[in-house]
Amino acid sequence: ELMTKGFTLGGKKMDATILFADIFSFTTYAEQHDATEVLEFLNEYFAAMFDPISAHGGIVNQMIGDGLMAVFGTIHRKGNSCEQAVLTAIEMIAVLKKLNQKRAGEGKAQIRIGIGIACGRVVAGYAGTQHRATYTCVGDAVNLAARIESYTREVNRPILIDAYTRASLPDSIPVDSLGKIHLKGKRLPVRIYSVRVDP
Repeated sequence: ELMTKGFTLGGKKMDATILFADIFSFTTYAEQHDATEVLEFLNEYFAAMFDPISAHGGIVNQMIGDGLMAVFGTIHRKGNSCEQAVLTAIEMIAVLKKLNQKRAGEGKAQIRIGIGIACGRVVAGYAGTQHRATYTCVGDAVNLAARIESYTREVNRPILIDAYTRASLPDSIPVDSLGKIHLKGKRLPVRIYSVRVDP
């Protein structure tokens, strides 16, 4: 796409959905295993997670340690970006279940992840320099999705979403309201919902 349309720094305003995912207790895992094994584990994990994201039109634009950030509704538009992000999260949990079954057969530790999703107005585009740039999104929805993902540990729920995402979902996707929550860094409480998934 860059070869066809050219490349410029900067971005444009648009509505998008942001997904953050993180592995629980990864620091402890990394301390207890050889670095080579940790890297192999991360490669296996990311390979499993990327397929659902790509299938629903998402773009992984950040990988930091064991965490990833995916964006829906920007470059690739595939229907309702909120719904696509939530369907992605549900598939990620299902894929993780199969990965854990494989790891159990190999005598390896089980993996648990938390996923936070928020949608809203963002500025999406390229940040950096002409020599090195990253496609990214900036906006309150990005910060909110990251905060929601962190909250998954406190309530022990794998997928949490904000109210705007909830309002865009069909009734076929079951959710539970967790009420208004005071999230770190947010001045006002945020209404959070948990997406039900098979245990």
